[in-house]
Amino acid sequence: MSTPILIDLAVGDARAGAEPDRFDPVSPAAAVTVTEAAREAGVAALRLLDTAGGRRAIDPSVAGAYLAGRFGDIGYLVEVPTTHNAPYNVARRVLSFDRATAGRVGVVLRPGAGDEVSAATVPDPVAAAPVERWSEYAQILTRLWESFPRDALIGDQERALVVDDALIRAIDHEGRFYRVAGPLDGPSSLEGRPVVVAADLDVLGWAAVARSADAVVVDRGQSAGADLALTAGLEQAGRKREDVALIGRVGVTLSAGASARTLADELAAWIDRDKLDAVELVPTGGVDGVLAAVRTLVPLLSASTGPTLRASLGLRDTVEALS
Repeated sequence: MSTPILIDLAVGDARAGAEPDRFDPVSPAAAVTVTEAAREAGVAALRLLDTAGGRRAIDPSVAGAYLAGRFGDIGYLVEVPTTHNAPYNVARRVLSFDRATAGRVGVVLRPGAGDEVSAATVPDPVAAAPVERWSEYAQILTRLWESFPRDALIGDQERALVVDDALIRAIDHEGRFYRVAGPLDGPSSLEGRPVVVAADLDVLGWAAVARSADAVVVDRGQSAGADLALTAGLEQAGRKREDVALIGRVGVTLSAGASARTLADELAAWIDRDKLDAVELVPTGGVDGVLAAVRTLVPLLSASTGPTLRASLGLRDTVEALS
């Protein structure tokens, strides 16, 4: 059975003398080497983190754009916290990235505080619940990414018709945390819209994830029973299990004496037992550890990819807007 594989990567100032049990940033040059190896090994996507080893990394969307300029045929999940990031600006930036990679981009939306742009027009100045903010933010992204469908871009020079205005719609959102009119100023991508991933289950809970996410990341210690909990949450939200990918996240260390085959067998059993749709590997040991995982472990896991990030994760490329 093939499995989509994701690899965690933080791009920034690399430490000298990487420790085997620590996840640290790698340099931009090393990130290019890792991305090339990941693409050749059949990795579905790189998850680009904004922090690693207690240090800030290069903005994931900037690092992703840099890497995609060299390798546009591998997926990229960029971490974006709600803090200091206005949803319209994020939606516009990520969608441009998604179109440039032919539908291979998603966003790992992290719960947090607000931003200076939205604060100027916030409908409820005292609203502060991170879960509610995250849910509203995710809904805004979804609606903005669907506000300008690909079919609306006509480009008929003979009739001087660029777009079909009837298909483009403002979202006119006004919630507790954000007021966003929309629409976006460019069409949706080949995959319909970027993937929205939840990665903070302890903060968000299953109800918020089931309402608003396309995928959810669970650490290995959380994965037992996650499929049942997700399925129940989706039923309450009026959605189906196939609407959300369940991604298991696990740290891996491939030392000189470690057996990649033994570890691959353990991971395969875990995938099957907990009904995971994909696996996210967090390789320790600096760039050497990442490359060891990509080149020796990933091929043993029968990694699979698709033409878009949604397809790689087993999701439909075109989805209806979430209410």
